[in-house]
Amino acid sequence: MLAGGVILGVALWLRHDSQTSNLLILQFEGQQAPGTFYVSVYILIAVGAVMMLVGFLGCYGAIQESQCLLGTFFFFLVILFACEVAAAMWGFMNKDTISKELTNFYDSAYIKAVDVSGSPSKDSAIKVLDVFHTTLDCCGKGDDTALFKQVAGTLCPRKSPEDFLKSQSCHSRLIALFSEKLYLIGLAALVVAVIMIFEMIFTMVLCCGIRNNPGVY
Repeated sequence: MLAGGVILGVALWLRHDSQTSNLLILQFEGQQAPGTFYVSVYILIAVGAVMMLVGFLGCYGAIQESQCLLGTFFFFLVILFACEVAAAMWGFMNKDTISKELTNFYDSAYIKAVDVSGSPSKDSAIKVLDVFHTTLDCCGKGDDTALFKQVAGTLCPRKSPEDFLKSQSCHSRLIALFSEKLYLIGLAALVVAVIMIFEMIFTMVLCCGIRNNPGVY
């Protein structure tokens, strides 16, 4: 039950983290920033909430020494464990997709922002890039082209010429940001899996003890 609360707390923190929230609420040309990252977060929230509810069932079953309640508790643990394994496989297969999708979203706004022909969506593109640059403390894609040098002052007005020499590209910043977040999600999922295994073992041992103890049901 406590483990479920911890997992739920971590998941809610990841969901409302200012860095990811600032980026994933962006819209450009009617397109919402890709929210694939939130899929794994919502899975953690669901697992944490269900673990807390199921934890009450397990505690009550242990106090009452009820094989029926403990068996139900064990069944839910198996279901949650299977869902977590499936989610882990999905996360491993899509670990590069999250940063790639957001990088493509950044690039689509970047192309419009550096367009010298005066694109109608140039102002909105610059505003989108400003959120990226402020949130990630970056500027540009790291290509350092003549065109970028020409518009760098417009895209990153808060940075001085010296800052551009040491400023990281937004591509690398995005990859680092979501690699860190996915690492935390993976660590939380691993902790949950280990706790679930011990809970299933303990539940089976308790059920066997109740069954072999006459007069207790």
